[in-house]
Amino acid sequence: MFWKKVSAVILLGALAASGQSNTNAKPAAHTGKKSQKRPAATSTSTPEGSASKDSKPVARPKSFDMQAMDTTVDPCEDFYEYACGNWRKNNPIPADQSRWGRFNELNEYNRQTLHQILEKAAVKSAKRTPIMQKIGDFYATCMDEKTVDSKGSAPLKSQLDRIAAISSKGQFIDTVAYLHSQGVGGGVLFNFTAQPELHNASVEIANVGQGGLGLPDRDYYLNADAKSQETREKYRDHMVKMFVLLGDEQAEAQKAAQTVLDIETKLAQASFERVKMRDPKNRDHKMKVSELAALAPNFEFQRFFQTAGAPAFTEVNVVPPDFFKQVNDVLGSVPLEDWKTYLRWHLVRSAAPSLSNSFVQEDFNFNSHFLNGVKELQPRWKRCVQRTDQLLGEALGQPYVAATFGAIGKQRMLKMVTALEAALSQDIQDLPWMTAETKKQAEVKLRAITNKIGYPDKWRDYTSVKVVRGDLLGNVQRARAFDVKRNVAKIGKPLDKKEWGMTPPTVNAYYNAAENDINFPAGILQPPFFDRSEDDAVNFGGIGVVIGHELTHGFDDQGSQFDAQGNLSNWWTAADRSEFDKRTGCVADEYSSFVAVDDLHLNGKLTLGENTADNGGIRVALMALRKAMAADAKNSANQEKNGFTPEKRFFLGFAQIWCENRTPESARVLVKTDPHSPGQYRTNGTLQNNEEFAIAFGCKAGQKMVSTNACRVW
Repeated sequence: MFWKKVSAVILLGALAASGQSNTNAKPAAHTGKKSQKRPAATSTSTPEGSASKDSKPVARPKSFDMQAMDTTVDPCEDFYEYACGNWRKNNPIPADQSRWGRFNELNEYNRQTLHQILEKAAVKSAKRTPIMQKIGDFYATCMDEKTVDSKGSAPLKSQLDRIAAISSKGQFIDTVAYLHSQGVGGGVLFNFTAQPELHNASVEIANVGQGGLGLPDRDYYLNADAKSQETREKYRDHMVKMFVLLGDEQAEAQKAAQTVLDIETKLAQASFERVKMRDPKNRDHKMKVSELAALAPNFEFQRFFQTAGAPAFTEVNVVPPDFFKQVNDVLGSVPLEDWKTYLRWHLVRSAAPSLSNSFVQEDFNFNSHFLNGVKELQPRWKRCVQRTDQLLGEALGQPYVAATFGAIGKQRMLKMVTALEAALSQDIQDLPWMTAETKKQAEVKLRAITNKIGYPDKWRDYTSVKVVRGDLLGNVQRARAFDVKRNVAKIGKPLDKKEWGMTPPTVNAYYNAAENDINFPAGILQPPFFDRSEDDAVNFGGIGVVIGHELTHGFDDQGSQFDAQGNLSNWWTAADRSEFDKRTGCVADEYSSFVAVDDLHLNGKLTLGENTADNGGIRVALMALRKAMAADAKNSANQEKNGFTPEKRFFLGFAQIWCENRTPESARVLVKTDPHSPGQYRTNGTLQNNEEFAIAFGCKAGQKMVSTNACRVW
């Protein structure tokens, strides 16, 4: 992608909508000084949605910004610094962010637009439409910090009482199912969702998958290095403080924290590592529900599914079976009281951002400050805008689209998509390593790719979501429960290919393997990615490469295992697959040689799909640009400007969408969890493999931007 579940969707970039960390998030999609002691957080309290005093105007980002360049750097030695050096010097990471890049710039600009919409919607008026009333009341309640603070942890009381009352294994299973139905923590103990059936993508199937952790990845529990040990200690301390906030005595809280850490460590030991989960074959385990029940009887899955509100079904995909087999024994050996402690923890960690300031601060201290190096809590209005977009995104998206996205932009995007598809088709036909038989099948898949531009054809209906002014946690939990219910209800039904996996304001894009489509929310169709005032060279380097990137995902190490209908199916000859694996192996090895931060190298196997898409995307985008230039040879935009040929502007346009800085702390988290490489290597790693770049800038063998063993897949 340029994010969603890796089993279905591949993103353009890690989601960068917020500097606040969310360990329940994936995916999605930046360097700084070591963070100092966290200053006091800033916040505002505006019960009726009045304008926030700490809201400052944000300028729209620029495309092809010559002021961003550091022309003292040799482009053939470090093109990233050449294209972005001054931008990086002049754009330090804001105190409320863990990284800062062009995605973030556009996110902030979008958030400003959303803020204006929500401030207006929050004002009570008989003229408000039902949609404006819902998003306005949700936002206004979030902004009413005084009311939220006055309640402390009281909004959790009924759920905590329910957990405390558990006295049997059956009640435990029922409560796990209830917490799942409320969207708590992204999945207590494991994950339960609907997803397209891997061998028949036209139908949704029930899916249970490994989960239940509070840290970002299994390796945090299992690695013996000093940083991992420190993280576990900090996590335990964080849990102690949260349990104390719930009313536990210090000694009781310490015991509870150790209990949770012990249980989560057992879950981590049973979990597959992230790279292993990238392979669709390791996620392909359909079985009868009765077989799952026999595999892990202590889970009481039949009871769980019924209590969770799922429709009746007989088959389920299990990812991976060994996780449930191992954790089945853990369920049988860990005392019920310890499991109740585990449930308390996941309830409070999920609710913390919607509780009083003491919970918000402690959640920030660990997840954002310690894990990601963020120095300050975001202003409340930013958090409330983001929360509204996350939970009522297609309601908020409607006034956003009306204010920002027009038919002209959509038409130009569709024209570019068509041009990129034609270029990828030509690229496939020209590949010297692929036989005619496999080329034919690749062409079939390419022609079947559909695209979604801007926003859904049919908006999601939030009528059943009850929003109560003054009840923040209730609003959040009801919105989450609505989404869980909507998802689970898909089981056994046809796949809805018109549904979107991102909200319209999102600055990102994605490819969905099951639907075999590319998706571009309105949020990304703006500078620096797409600028109507810029020439084709810059736009093809920006959004054109994004389009090429998403198209290439259909043919990366994961996407290449799915056919034109979105089914997990081998459409390769054995010889061609071997050649493909050899070339992707080159990419994996190359990126594994890059240092992400301090002593940590990138994981070339984790980032393989995104790196393959970057390298392929830039090739087909340049092909499409050249074809467009040839068709309009007299256009002045096809001439040299400010000393830069169209090809040079193309490569600069590409590099400048990746200008960024990131804290060392966030870089450490991302190298373990993010399938995307840092901007530095998305730029230099891609271009050092591209002979057209070397020609455009006159780079010679022996210079750093000319690989001695250039990798190429597409």
